Amino acid sequence: MWYLKFRMYLLMIILFAIVYALVTVAGVTLGITNFYFYLMFSLGMMLVQYLIGPKIVEWSMKVKYIEKGQYPRLDRMVEELAVAANIPKPKIGISDVQLPNAFAFGRGVRDGRICVTQGILGLLSDGEMKAVLGHEMSHLKNRDVLFITILSVIPMLLYRLAWNFMFFGGGRDRDDRGGNAAIIGIAAFLFYFITNLLVLYASRIREYFADRGSVQLGNQPSELASALYKLVYGSAKMPKEALKEVEGLKAFFVNDPSQALNELRELKEVDRDRSGTIDSGELEVLRNKSLRLGFSDRLMEMLSTHPNMLKRIKELSEIDRRF
Repeated sequence: MWYLKFRMYLLMIILFAIVYALVTVAGVTLGITNFYFYLMFSLGMMLVQYLIGPKIVEWSMKVKYIEKGQYPRLDRMVEELAVAANIPKPKIGISDVQLPNAFAFGRGVRDGRICVTQGILGLLSDGEMKAVLGHEMSHLKNRDVLFITILSVIPMLLYRLAWNFMFFGGGRDRDDRGGNAAIIGIAAFLFYFITNLLVLYASRIREYFADRGSVQLGNQPSELASALYKLVYGSAKMPKEALKEVEGLKAFFVNDPSQALNELRELKEVDRDRSGTIDSGELEVLRNKSLRLGFSDRLMEMLSTHPNMLKRIKELSEIDRRF
């Protein structure tokens, strides 16, 4: 776990160092003062996202929170996991979406919400469902939703800087400093692209964190691996219209449904007995194999909010050896 934390903290340092360095160079070269406007604008956007974000997710995903006595199996699992995680029990919601998945969101641990879609109900066994809920509980415990929100401000800030310098000369006279402004604008746009990739990388790291967290809450790695396999299979069967319905919110999900068809082909090789599940024995076989992803797979992962599924289940097989 330590190396995941190390990478996450190192990533934060790198991202903020990039912004600081670029802003310092811009300020010294151009003597600009309006950077602070963009900084405050970006921080304001983050605050608005923090305040109204949960309502947007609820509306977009058609979430209705359960009342006492409804879905007792689900309620019991979430309560047990909250006790194990030592955090307040989150609100439980049902999303009126047929795509099988689950997600967590909220402003913090005390405002946590865990939701499952209609499509996941009845798809997983009790152990698999609890493993998925443990994954989402770990997102809340780790406070990584707020973490990603903060990091996502950095590419947005760099984009604003790039636009300002390339097309408006940093707010200064173009006659004497226009060339420097254009260079800084191009550099800001380049760093915008780089930091956006780094934020996606941070998003993938948090998925590994949540997988490990689910196991630490008492769930078996094989149960989570099987749940991921079934979610991939369920997503692959959905029509394209159902995938478009949740396109803007897939970063919240346990897996990336838009990658399901490619992932299904890979995971069928892990399911050696074609049972539709992944057991401890199959995880052990995967653990002893070396993975070599092709260029297209590595590129797709780099541009995704979630890790390559085969790599992710390979990591679960490594956890299986330690627990």
